[in-house]
Amino acid sequence: MTKRDEFIQGLKENIDNWNKEIEKFEVEMQKAAEKNRQQMEEQLQKLKILRDSARSDLRTLQSASEAAFEDMQKGMEEAWKTVSESFRSAFARFRE
Repeated sequence: MTKRDEFIQGLKENIDNWNKEIEKFEVEMQKAAEKNRQQMEEQLQKLKILRDSARSDLRTLQSASEAAFEDMQKGMEEAWKTVSESFRSAFARFRE
């Protein structure tokens, strides 16, 4: 497996993990008190938008030439760190 393939596989795994966390969050949201449910729903929608954007970025990366991939990789790493932190922060806020 090439470095590029490994990088893309890692991004796919992140998206899969985010999907699992979103599913758990949706279950918790259904159990939440009404006043918390609206806030959770708003946060969930933001997370889904971030996830969908990450999927789009992944597709762009997959179709990029080798030279373009190398140029994009560093920026993608930083962007995905930000998205991952957003997920951790959102889930932690409502699980306290």
